Amino acid sequence: MAAGCLGAWCLGAASLHLGLSINVPLQWRDALLWLVVLAPTVLAGVLEDYTLRIGVRWRLLASALCGVLGCTLMGLSVQRLGLPFIESWWQMMPWLGVTLAFVAIAGLPHAFNIIDGYNGLAGIVAVLVCGAIAHVALQLGDRSLAAILVAVVGATLGFLYWNYPRGLIFAGDGGAYLWGGVIAIACITLVQRHAAVSPWFAMLLLIYPVWETLFSIYRKWVRGTSPGMADSLHFHQLVYKRIVRSVFHDNETRRMLMRNNRTSPYLWLFTALTVLPALLFRNNTLMLMLFCALFVVSYVSAYLMIVRFKVPRWIRR
Repeated sequence: MAAGCLGAWCLGAASLHLGLSINVPLQWRDALLWLVVLAPTVLAGVLEDYTLRIGVRWRLLASALCGVLGCTLMGLSVQRLGLPFIESWWQMMPWLGVTLAFVAIAGLPHAFNIIDGYNGLAGIVAVLVCGAIAHVALQLGDRSLAAILVAVVGATLGFLYWNYPRGLIFAGDGGAYLWGGVIAIACITLVQRHAAVSPWFAMLLLIYPVWETLFSIYRKWVRGTSPGMADSLHFHQLVYKRIVRSVFHDNETRRMLMRNNRTSPYLWLFTALTVLPALLFRNNTLMLMLFCALFVVSYVSAYLMIVRFKVPRWIRR
C-alpha cells in the first residue's frame, strides 16, 4: 500500500520536474495551476491508499472539486462537438460545454482507477494516450501542452520499470487519479485551443476506460447493485480468469504473477486499436465516431464471448 502511494507521488513529482526541464515556454504558473487543479483528487487517492478509509463518495467529491477548479481557474469548456447540425445550438448554451468538461475531469480519474487492475495495464494505456496527445500537440505547435504530456510519459515509464512485470510498486488510487486527471485536462485543452482537432479525437482515445466505466455502471444497475460497489466482472478480470490459462509453475504466487502479467497485453492491443485510428483521423469527426461505435460493438461482443466461454482456442494461452 505504501508502495502505491510512493509510486503515485513520485509520478507527480517527476512530471513537474521533467515538464519544467524541457526547453519550451512552460511557466511555473502553468505547472502550479495544473497541480492545484489536480491536488484534491490525487490527495484523496493517496489517503485512500494509506488508510483504506476514504469512501467512494468522498473521492467523488474530491474529483468533482477538480472539475470545478478546472472549469473556473483554467477556463476549460468543450465549446464544440464537431457535429454541424447541433453546433450553433450548442454554442448558444455555453453552460453545456462547461458541464461536459466538468464531467470529464471529475469522471476520468475514476475510469482509470477501474482499469488499474493488473501490472502495467493502466500505465501503458496512459503512455499510449499521453503520447498520442503530445504528438498531435507538437504537430500543431502547442509545445507547452506537449511538454506536460511528455513529462507524464517519462515518469510513467520510470514507474513501469518497477511495476511491470515484477509488480514491485503500484500506482494505487493516487496514481490512477493523476493519470485520469492529467489526460482529461489535456484532451479538453487540446480541443479548446485547436479547431483542427475534432472533439471525437479525445473520445476515441479514451473510449476503452470510458466505455468500461459506463458498461460497468449499466451492468450493476441491471443486477440491482450500487455502481460504487466493487466486483470481479470487469473486462480485464474476465480476460485474467478465462483466457490467460496456460501458466505452469509449482509456486502459487509465481503462477498468479505470471497470469497477471499475461493479462495486460490483451488490453494494450485493445487500446492501440483505438489510438491509431484516432491519430489518423483526428480531424474527421465521422470516422472517429464510426471507430467509437466499432469499439463498443467489439467490446460487448468480446465480453459476451468470454462470459459464455466461446473464446477461440488460439486466443487463449
